[in-house]
Amino acid sequence: MNRIAFIGGGNMATALIAGMIRHGAQPGGIAVAEPRAESLQELSREYGVATYTDNLDAAEGASILVLAVKPQMLAEVCRGLRPAVQKYRPLVISIAAGIRIHQIERWLDAALPVVRCMPNTPAMIGAGATALFANGRVSAPQRAEAQHVLNAAGLTVWVPDEDQLDIVTALSGSGPAYFFLLVEALENAAFSQGLSRETARALAAQTALGAGRMLIESGESAATLRARVTSPNGTTQAALDSFRADHFPTIVARAVDAARRRGVELSEDMESRT
Repeated sequence: MNRIAFIGGGNMATALIAGMIRHGAQPGGIAVAEPRAESLQELSREYGVATYTDNLDAAEGASILVLAVKPQMLAEVCRGLRPAVQKYRPLVISIAAGIRIHQIERWLDAALPVVRCMPNTPAMIGAGATALFANGRVSAPQRAEAQHVLNAAGLTVWVPDEDQLDIVTALSGSGPAYFFLLVEALENAAFSQGLSRETARALAAQTALGAGRMLIESGESAATLRARVTSPNGTTQAALDSFRADHFPTIVARAVDAARRRGVELSEDMESRT
C-alpha cells in the first residue's frame, strides 16, 4: 500500500490508523490532517504518523484518501482538496454517514474511484462492523486496498447497492446504541428489584459480551441460540412471552426503519444545502 492520507483525525480515523499499524502498516506511509493541535500531537506521539494542519499538505502524493470528517463539513473539505485529487487521482474512501458518492464527486469536481463505507464505534476497539460500497471506477486491487484499511477495525462486508448503506447505518451504524439501551434497561430492572447497581451493571454487560461471542463463535443463528436457552414453561420463556406481548419485534423494526429514513433525510438535506 502506498501513501494513505486521513482527512480528519477523530476517533474513527484513530481507530483505523491504530488497527493498520497493528497489522503491519508502516507509520511513515500514513499522513493525517486535523485542525486540533492536541490531537495531532497524540497521533504523532502514539503512532509515529506524519501530521498536518493543512489538508492539501496531507493529501500530497497520496494514493488513498480517507475522508473522516463530519458529514456537514465534507462539502467544504472536498472543495479544498480539489487540486490534490485532480493531480493524483487517489482512491477516495469516505466514512461520512449519509453522504452519497455522487455528492463527493461533485464536490471534488472529479470522476474518481470512490468507496463509501459505514463503520461503527466498536471499531475503536478493533471489533467494528463495516459495510462498503464501491462505484464503477474502483478496480479490483483498489477494492482490496479499501477492505484492507477497514479490516483493521473489524468485520467488513460489501453491499451491491449504495442505497443499502442506509439500512446498514440503521442496523450496525446506530446498532451499538440499541444494545447499550437494552443493557441499560436490564441493569435498571435488576437494580429496581434489589441487586446493587455495580452487580447489575457487571452481570448485564458480561451477559451481552457472552451472548455476542456465542453468536460469532458458534456459527449458529440468533433464533437457534435463543431456542436452545429457552426451556418450555421456564423463566426465559416467561420473559420472552412478555417481550412478545409488548410487540418487541415490531418495536425494533420501527426503530430501524426510523433510523434508515432519518439517514435518507440527512442526505437530502445536505444535497439541498450544497
